[in-house]
Amino acid sequence: MLTVEKIGGTSMSQFGDCLNNIIKGNRTGTEMYNRIFVVSAYNNVTNWLLEHKKTGEAGVYAKFRYNEDYDSALDELCLRLLEINKELELIGLNLAEANDFIQYRIKQAKTYLYSMYTVIASGYIEKGHIYLAAREILASIGEAHSAWNSVNILNNKGINATFIDLCGFNDNEPLTIDERIHKAFSNIDFKNTICIATGYTKGTEGIMRAFDRGYSEVTFSKIAVDLQADEAIIHKEFHLSSADPRLVGIDKSIPVGQTNFIIADQLADVGMEAIHPKAAKPLELAGINIRIKNTFEPEHPGTLISNDYVSPEPKIEIVSGTNNVLAFEVHDPMMVGEVGYDLKVMKILERHKVSYILKSTNANSITMVVWDKPHIHKMLEELKEVVYQLTIKPVAIVCAMGTNIAYPGFLYRGAKALADKNINIECFGQSLKQVNMQFVIAREHYAETVIALNDALCGK
Repeated sequence: MLTVEKIGGTSMSQFGDCLNNIIKGNRTGTEMYNRIFVVSAYNNVTNWLLEHKKTGEAGVYAKFRYNEDYDSALDELCLRLLEINKELELIGLNLAEANDFIQYRIKQAKTYLYSMYTVIASGYIEKGHIYLAAREILASIGEAHSAWNSVNILNNKGINATFIDLCGFNDNEPLTIDERIHKAFSNIDFKNTICIATGYTKGTEGIMRAFDRGYSEVTFSKIAVDLQADEAIIHKEFHLSSADPRLVGIDKSIPVGQTNFIIADQLADVGMEAIHPKAAKPLELAGINIRIKNTFEPEHPGTLISNDYVSPEPKIEIVSGTNNVLAFEVHDPMMVGEVGYDLKVMKILERHKVSYILKSTNANSITMVVWDKPHIHKMLEELKEVVYQLTIKPVAIVCAMGTNIAYPGFLYRGAKALADKNINIECFGQSLKQVNMQFVIAREHYAETVIALNDALCGK
């Protein structure tokens, strides 16, 4: 059985646990092999290289982008990576070799960035393409660092491991992402080695340009499809559960045993990604199941995501959402009966590359829920100029999802749970597919709503 397995940054930063719980476990001899691990950078490293994923705090990329001292910023980053190496020496990393590797990789990156800076200064080329290329180079450093270290530790412990460097730092081959992956794995004897691959893959289309910060899961997905893996496994620091244990408590957060790709899409739509949607689709189409496992509970089977699973009994599997959204309502007394009124609204959303999470209409109003991001406000300013009346409200959205919820009573129980807590439902959405009930509530009631719906619909 060949598996392709993804290890996230938080788990990688506790590599001793990864080694004992994921890579070694209870395996001996050849049981170790027939596995490919795709690794993320250690926790926060990509944030330092690019920008903080949640706060937007600038990293090395911003120094390059805005003509600041990126060289010194890379030196500071290198010192941080050497500190990480020092900590890993305790579990088997050859510190001298590891330091030589990452220092040389950063030296290479500096050479590339200096050449790019010189080209930009000439004024003969469009800057945007150069900046995107710089972003690609910087992003790749984190995964090269963690993957190389992992292979070194495994080999030092007598486990045969192979470093699959997909970053393309040492070649100028014009390969697509798929071509580079296929070439890298074409002559590997999986029965006798563990492959550790970088989550970043260099390709002519630019993996950052196409997928931005979801690139490591895309690499993972493409490797699994190329090798026709029997299963694709994602190791996270938590279970995929009925609700966030930080909100509802560990005792009321129930691990989800099985679900399907439709529910994975619903989760991604509200920012709770079991897997990046652009990574999930190729696996779904190839018929490769995904298993989500908790790094720190290796004996637990985790959550299996498959194409055809439907719960044998009606139940809500997951309650999830976000409090980082806006609801806007377009109201026009002349809307009633007018064919295609919402087309002009949708054209503005398309022009600003805005995707909505929920859309609800009545005779003369259209309400949409969108992410609360800076470019959204520019879109709303334009929309205000072309519609009769626009109302904007900060809100939260909480979704109750399941593979089998087309059954009388779930909506009643959910609405009653919120009414009992004196929480008003500002807006609601559910499609004929009946896999997701979307409750829009005031932002300050987000945590309370998750707890109420989890207790009422998923409680033990």
